Amino acid sequence: MSISMLAVSCASHDVTQDTAPAETNEAPVNVDELSEAAGSIATEEGSTAPSEETQPAKDNSEAAGAEVTVSFVGDLTLTQDVNVRNSICFDAVVGSDLDYCFQNCKEVFEKDDLTLANLENAVTDRKTHATKQFVFAMKPDNLEMLTRASIEAVNIANNHTKDYLLEGLEDTRKNLDEHGIIWSDQYYGAVYEVKGVKIGMFGLSNNGNTSQGFALIDQLKEKNCDIIIATCHWGVEARYEETADQRNLGRALIDHGADIVVGGHPHRLQPIEYYNGHYIIYSLSNFCFGGNNKLSDPDSVIIQCKFIMDETGGNCVDYRLKVIPYAQTSTRPGNDFCPKPYEWGSEDYYRCLKRLEWSTEDE
Repeated sequence: MSISMLAVSCASHDVTQDTAPAETNEAPVNVDELSEAAGSIATEEGSTAPSEETQPAKDNSEAAGAEVTVSFVGDLTLTQDVNVRNSICFDAVVGSDLDYCFQNCKEVFEKDDLTLANLENAVTDRKTHATKQFVFAMKPDNLEMLTRASIEAVNIANNHTKDYLLEGLEDTRKNLDEHGIIWSDQYYGAVYEVKGVKIGMFGLSNNGNTSQGFALIDQLKEKNCDIIIATCHWGVEARYEETADQRNLGRALIDHGADIVVGGHPHRLQPIEYYNGHYIIYSLSNFCFGGNNKLSDPDSVIIQCKFIMDETGGNCVDYRLKVIPYAQTSTRPGNDFCPKPYEWGSEDYYRCLKRLEWSTEDE
């Protein structure tokens, strides 16, 4: 198996409308202050025009007829709020056991070709943080939880990766790089190659918009990506239905060339839409969430998409989804930060499928 990683950059200052409440205590990102991703290729700020760099023709022979399975999981907050310290908080329950949280799903992730999660916390040892209701920063050494569980990639375009300001964001990127974890956001896409298939990834957060997404898709196409995954941090918290803004953005990204759109932020499962031959997963809910000691809704899922290449290896011609219903905790009530699969055919199992408006676990 040949695997490589490359980051590409995109910057945008466009104003956007978001369905989630704005965080007035957090200043807009100044793109000029952001450090470049390791191995990134800078482009003219705000430009959506193709770069002048000529890409070599892609050898598709290895990808001919390939089937690539990507697992998607929702929000990971591998810590507790900065002001919470008690016997049932994340750090107290998990302690130094780096295998604890993902012991019931590691085998699933090890069997796929790529696992992509939404990392909803900064990764830094800094103490100075934003003034806001919830502030999350995990210990850098705890990133080994992800590598041990075969979670290779994370989206960091969300409302918590700047909890420790721009310095904390730079720390987050640096620490992910040092642990070999692929990351992408609304400024940098990432490319991961497996079985000769190039998978491009990017994220959009509350301050992301359609033109920003289009620019990243265009740049990933320039990098000869066979598959493009868009991760969107959007919607309204505690809502089980997607908003019109989510639908409009998700469909626009598909129309512009994304192969699949995966959403998070509402902390609830939301429907899967099949649109123009592609899937839009509006919300995966939380998966391992240290932000709450009690869960008002424990339902979650692992969703796997099998991308099937044609016999030339030049085009992805089919998509197959598999839904695996999970609880965010192994013990109820409460939250022990150890996701566990629901028993097949149980009431809990079918409730997850109903939330997704999905008739069966495979399609």
